[in-house]
Amino acid sequence: MWDAPFETILRRYLPFFSPDEGLAAETSLTDLGLDSLGKVELLGELESAYDVRFRDEALNAETFENPGSLWTALDAMRTPAV
Repeated sequence: MWDAPFETILRRYLPFFSPDEGLAAETSLTDLGLDSLGKVELLGELESAYDVRFRDEALNAETFENPGSLWTALDAMRTPAV
């Protein structure tokens, strides 16, 4: 599961999401109102907050499909390769 700062940031870009609801990993971000401009802004905020750069191969529809896939991509950049 993701950390609290990730969810706090993500929720700001989901206008159709009730603040009282729990965020499930498989919930469609598009259905919750994340549009293309929101994706760009979200990307920038996540890069700044976590001090990472999304690689080109991570900039695709699958990454931004749901919170789980977005966290997986972000977490992979945070974790140093062994």
